[in-house]
Amino acid sequence: MPEEENAIRNRLRDVFTITDSHCHLADPRLRDDVAAILDRAAEAGVSRLIAVGAIGSIETDRLTVRIAESGAAVFAAVGVHPHDAKDCDATRLEQLRDLAASARVVAIGESGLDFHYMHSPREAQENALRRHLELANELQKPIVIHCRDAEARVLEIVSEVGMPSRGAVIHCFTGDADAARRFVAAGFYISFSGILTFRSARAVQAAAIVVPEDRLMVETDAPYLAPEPLRGKRNEPAFVLRTLEALARCRGANPALLAAAIEANVTRLFSPEDDV
Repeated sequence: MPEEENAIRNRLRDVFTITDSHCHLADPRLRDDVAAILDRAAEAGVSRLIAVGAIGSIETDRLTVRIAESGAAVFAAVGVHPHDAKDCDATRLEQLRDLAASARVVAIGESGLDFHYMHSPREAQENALRRHLELANELQKPIVIHCRDAEARVLEIVSEVGMPSRGAVIHCFTGDADAARRFVAAGFYISFSGILTFRSARAVQAAAIVVPEDRLMVETDAPYLAPEPLRGKRNEPAFVLRTLEALARCRGANPALLAAAIEANVTRLFSPEDDV
């Protein structure tokens, strides 16, 4: 429904560009429709996308990089999702290192901890997070962190290993205001997804108020977590404008000015230092 996203863009008036800082274009629900998805995103004013591999096998990362290399608006992140951390061995890390040599790969991840679903053992998740932090620092790239019911432990491990020199973002933030403050104090950016539009997401909405403007990002996590009133449907990058609008409403902010600040944040984190 690109006409609805364009209607939102028209309400924002001065907003000409916004970045979907986290989507999964290689996901089976999106991969066969990428060209049309990118067209709809462009029509809605989404000028840049960070496509994240990470989920499943290394083939997801490979396809994500190929998509990024074939589209000027798309950049890639490669990694092993915490759900698959049990598969994060030395061979997989070397494959990620090779993929990260592409100029279109701007981040490592998503890695992190998910103590809600526990699809991989805790020890495997923690070891994988450590290896991803080390790889990000070695390659001078930022890291994208997935965190679910594990805020304190993520902070402990990052403190032990060290924040990558190029920085980090907590994607799809699901914590409360206190967790947001602690992540910001540790140097993280915070990215909000369509969850921010859910009526039940009071804690996330409260967190959105306390994050400094220079640490904010927005994302879709497409094809997951479509915003209201599309909840339960396939998500896609064009819908990131709905999250931007919800974020501006939470903060009592001018959406156009907020979008400009978010664009500066995305550029600061994901662009090579020579390009900032």
